[in-house]
Amino acid sequence: MTFPQPTAGPPSAPPPAPAGYRGSRLLGGGDASGRNVWVAVVSTLVFFGVATILIVQSPGWPEVKASFFDGAEFRYSLPRILSKFGRNVSIFCIAEVFVLLFALLLAVLRSLPGPVFTPLRLLSAAYTDLFRGLPTILVILLLGYGMPALELKGIPNSDYVWAIVALVLVYSAYVAEVYQVAAARSLGLSRWQSMRHVVLPQAVRRVVPPLLNDFIGLQKDSALVAFLGVTEGLQQATIIQGSDFNFTPFVALALVYVVITIPQARLVDRMIARDQRRRQGGATL
Repeated sequence: MTFPQPTAGPPSAPPPAPAGYRGSRLLGGGDASGRNVWVAVVSTLVFFGVATILIVQSPGWPEVKASFFDGAEFRYSLPRILSKFGRNVSIFCIAEVFVLLFALLLAVLRSLPGPVFTPLRLLSAAYTDLFRGLPTILVILLLGYGMPALELKGIPNSDYVWAIVALVLVYSAYVAEVYQVAAARSLGLSRWQSMRHVVLPQAVRRVVPPLLNDFIGLQKDSALVAFLGVTEGLQQATIIQGSDFNFTPFVALALVYVVITIPQARLVDRMIARDQRRRQGGATL
């Protein structure tokens, strides 16, 4: 199959970097062995050093340290939080699978050709607009408390189930927008050709980095199921805090999320940068 060629010429390739150049977004670019690195290191140390001194010397620091950074409380709460954090992981993994499938279905419905499918296209568009406009916690509370209260036959009354359903409904609306048909449409393809040659292949390849960004958010929002009484990481931290009257368990849980999500975020950044380099390289051919 021959695709129509775009009328505009490809963008020019960026000028080659000089030998020995190792630019860094965090360090502000430049030669990694030159002055920029030392300026970045020194300024970072000065900034965090001054911030630490200001915090430690503040009048309320002893109380804050005892309430949020108690070593014994941290050692007590961390293993108990981790024992329940597996439920967050299971919620995230189950929801992720259904989000991928349901979001792709929404994208397909929104791209169906012909006037006969207008109701489906409108329904898909209205769905994405609705659930992108609702706070996730509100959807969780409405479904988690509302659906079991209906007492419908065959409808589960498990908070765990409805928490997953709520996350799937909300994040499917966002992920559906990731599946784009704009690139194929700009080449003059029909809707069915767009679906066959762009939307479905993108689901496997080009949309992976933005999908991972959404799934990092989904992973963090799994903590919201605690508002339904599901005993997971946040709920366990709340239980310990309520019994010991100390906020260190929340710091322990925050550390767990940081350790998990920061490497994922860096991986997404690297994938996005690699994809951009690949596209720039393809544009010069």
